[in-house]
Amino acid sequence: MNLMDRFKERARKAGKTIVLPEGTDDRTLKAANAAVKEGVFKPVVLGNPDKISKRCEELGIEMNFEVLDHLKADFFDKYAEFYYQKRKAKGITKEEAEEIMKDPLFFGAMMVEDEKADGSVAGALNTTAHTVRAALHIIGTKPGSKTVSSFFLMITQNPAFGVDGAMLFADCAIVPNPTAIQLAEIAIDTADNCKKFLEVEPKVALLSFSTKGSANHPDVDKVREALEYIKTRRPDIVVDGELQADAAIVDSVGKKKAPGSPVAGNANVLIFPDLDAGNIGYKLTQRIGNAAAIGPVLQGLNKPCNDLSRGCSWQDIVDTGVLTVIQTL
Repeated sequence: MNLMDRFKERARKAGKTIVLPEGTDDRTLKAANAAVKEGVFKPVVLGNPDKISKRCEELGIEMNFEVLDHLKADFFDKYAEFYYQKRKAKGITKEEAEEIMKDPLFFGAMMVEDEKADGSVAGALNTTAHTVRAALHIIGTKPGSKTVSSFFLMITQNPAFGVDGAMLFADCAIVPNPTAIQLAEIAIDTADNCKKFLEVEPKVALLSFSTKGSANHPDVDKVREALEYIKTRRPDIVVDGELQADAAIVDSVGKKKAPGSPVAGNANVLIFPDLDAGNIGYKLTQRIGNAAAIGPVLQGLNKPCNDLSRGCSWQDIVDTGVLTVIQTL
């Protein structure tokens, strides 16, 4: 059984509800249909039931999932009032709150906040910025954190790396140039997700072009500062830095460059110093290393809301929904 199959098995046992706000998209409808057939989560699709029923018939799929016309929902006014109270200090009027709540991504996030759904998945039709904005405005960051970031679950074909070839890379999609504290928060959230998803003790490497003082530069200082912050805030996390990538994942190199490190040569979580490095790193691993890249999975939010690529397939939506379920466990 591969890793995604194991995730699906855990999701089936969890019995969670995931809202899919983009009901005008064919991929969303196919994903909802497949999620019900596979039993991995209960989808709630936002949209006009008559139009969705007709489109499902045209697509040759059964409308075996719940459809909610959020514009006619009994709790629409309640949600608009909640948003107004939450954002009026920012200058939002009641009329603007009502208009914003017509946006299915904002309404979907409200369903998560109101515990009518356990998580949401969107982005097939909307930008990452809009998807994250809806989640931030409604759900916000979890207590003690101010940083929303992301991780990719990278599944390589070499079992010598990470956990039978699986590793978490962060942040590869959200924060362009994190401060030391943001970098530390990204590392902490990714470590927690490593434990949740891979069910092992995280071993976190803070990556750099330097290993243990081999170079001096403000960028290296930032990584060292992040390390100290993590050790103070979460002494339970096994973390080390600054480490070059080879020192982090190759045992022989780690022993040579960072002898005595609890992480060097055995990292299963790689924290990149900025978005340039993270985005380049995961795409090179995916393309040249022929690794599967699952994500980005958003982290740092108080409740799970996840983003999709606008080029995603219906299967990507199902898989992201499964990962969203795992986040709730």
